[in-house]
Amino acid sequence: MRRVPRIALAGAATASLALVLSACGGTSTSSSSSESKGDLGLAIAYDVGGKGDQSFNDAAYAGLEQAQKEFGYKTADVEPTDGETDADKTQRLVSLAKQGYNPVIGIGYAYAPAIKEASAKYPDTTFGIVDDSTVETANVADLVFSEQEASYLAGVAAAKATKTNTVGFVGGVDVPLIHKFGAGFEQGVKDTNSKVTVLSQYLTQTAEEGGFSSPDKGKTAAEGQIEKKADVVYAAAGLSGQGVIEAASAAKVWAIGVDSDQYKQEALKAYKGSILTSATKDVAKAVYNLAKSVEDGKPETGIVRGDLKSGEVGLADSNPEFKNNTAIQDAVEAAKAKIISGEIKVKTS
Repeated sequence: MRRVPRIALAGAATASLALVLSACGGTSTSSSSSESKGDLGLAIAYDVGGKGDQSFNDAAYAGLEQAQKEFGYKTADVEPTDGETDADKTQRLVSLAKQGYNPVIGIGYAYAPAIKEASAKYPDTTFGIVDDSTVETANVADLVFSEQEASYLAGVAAAKATKTNTVGFVGGVDVPLIHKFGAGFEQGVKDTNSKVTVLSQYLTQTAEEGGFSSPDKGKTAAEGQIEKKADVVYAAAGLSGQGVIEAASAAKVWAIGVDSDQYKQEALKAYKGSILTSATKDVAKAVYNLAKSVEDGKPETGIVRGDLKSGEVGLADSNPEFKNNTAIQDAVEAAKAKIISGEIKVKTS
């Protein structure tokens, strides 16, 4: 059963959603027969790049779809706007909570100030934030991942796959979260083959400058690394990573995707032969699990971490050239076992 009754919200839910959110980002909703009962469930507010990034945001949407299908309630997913402020994000979250959506999840660390403010105003609503562990509020679940562990495995694969002894890392924004990806990747490379050079570049200093939402920036950065002989390029850059993958495909070198299994993404179908693997984190599972915890009346709160041991980060093996490469597979599996056992401690910066 739902933890909080919402029958009183039935009449104006859809109309008010359209009116309130029109000023703070587009929205889409989905519903089932339970809508007539006013039973409002999970709502997510996307990070920079929005729905269709074939990565981070789309993984969150997959979790929402699973919850909607299983629990048969109304859901909402809301797009960001260009140049928005923390106040805009707060308004977006508050409007969702006011209408009775529960839980309400901000996708990305940039939602931290907004989550703090909105959760204080609606203490009976469960909020979640993906990729941030600083909110520390009683009704907030901080959904975080050990991205550095999956990135370490990506580094192992890159070191085994390179023929030029030069690989590249493209980070979307120069922030601690993305440093985790870069640090893990470089450590995995160097632990596997100390002779391999790692070229690293961050696209922007802030998300507002387009580091997570500019495929052209990602493409230019990857082309520069490829000109310096990188033949494996790993991107942790959201939508910008599509440009990295495109550049790798054009140069006939390997790309390593991020967050979702990008080999399987329809929008990247033309380039999938160049996607060696992807360092994944199961944002979909984290989003769904929070929704289920609310549905079960036992909402998750505090830091909820996904790592290699829990299976919520890892390395995709959809590409047969990766899956059937014994040397890469053996090295990756050995490294994975050592990380889980604690023998390898992966750096975060």
